[in-house]
Formats: sequence, structure tokens, C-alpha cells
Amino acid sequence: MKAHHRPLLERMSDIKASQHPSKMAANSSSTGSKASITAGGKPSGPSAEQVVANFQRMRQEQRGMASKSAELDMEINEHSLVIDTLREVDPSRKCFRLVGGVLVERTVKEVLPALETNKEQISKIIETLNTQMQTKGRDLTEYRERYNIRLMGEGEGEEKGQSASSSRDGEGGGSKSGAGVLVS
Repeated sequence: MKAHHRPLLERMSDIKASQHPSKMAANSSSTGSKASITAGGKPSGPSAEQVVANFQRMRQEQRGMASKSAELDMEINEHSLVIDTLREVDPSRKCFRLVGGVLVERTVKEVLPALETNKEQISKIIETLNTQMQTKGRDLTEYRERYNIRLMGEGEGEEKGQSASSSRDGEGGGSKSGAGVLVS
């Protein structure tokens, strides 16, 4: 009875692939990975859906880091503006600072060092985020090369740079035998 269900599933995936040509590469690689079974009876590698999901998760993490870095850059600009303004003011003059949602009355000479310290700490956090983003970018590139992932719209420029991409494939040991995954 299982023999009847398996060809039906394969035919259904063929029908889905013919209806959605953009998903054809993902479907062909997923059926290929399901067919490759090790001696233990378990799949040898992740399915195309798992590869795409992991790639999308990694891209989302990198985007989150980039947006957090941009947010902190804006905060540094605000700190710089306030610090520059307060340097020109009498140190004994009173000013107000928002601390944990509470407006606190202080003097300029108390607030200025705290703002400068905060600015330095934010700068260090941005440096750390930038190194993490670079590491994540290298990981993404390695992952794309390992699973031959192509992004939508990337194929148009491929004819022009085909010699560069074929030399890259030769170095990485990958092949263009349709085992790639197309990601939108």
C-alpha cells in the first residue's frame, strides 16, 4: 500500500513544480535529498525547505543586527548633539534627564560625564554588532555556496559574469547539476 502513496506524492510534487516554475529548483532538490538515504535509514542532509528556512533565518538575524546598529547610530548622534550643547552651558545650571521613564533634576556638571560615558558604551556596542554582522555575512556566504542557493533576480546578471561564477564553482567543489535552491 505504501508503494501506491509514494508515486502519488512524487506526482503531486511534479504537478506543484509545473504550476509554480519559481519553486521548481526547490522541489527538485527536495526530492533528490529525500531519495538519498544513508545506511541507517535517515536522510543524509537537510531538505530544501530546511535549507531555505535556515537561510531566511540567518538573513533575518543579519537584518536585525543592521537595524539595531542603525538605531544605536542615531542614539549616538543624539548624545553628541546634547553633549555639544551642554558643553557651552554653565556647569552649575540645572537640567533635566530622563532616567528609566522618570524626569530627574540634575546639574550640567553631573549629567555631562554620564552622557559621555553612555556615548562611549554605545560606540563599543556598535563595534561589537558590526563585527557580528561581518561574521554573519561570511556565514551566509558560506551557506549559500555550500547549498548552491541563488536569490531571485540574481540569474539575470549571471550571463555577464558566468566566467567568474564558473571559476568560483570549480574552487568550491560545487556543481551546477540542478541541486541548487532558489530563494525569493
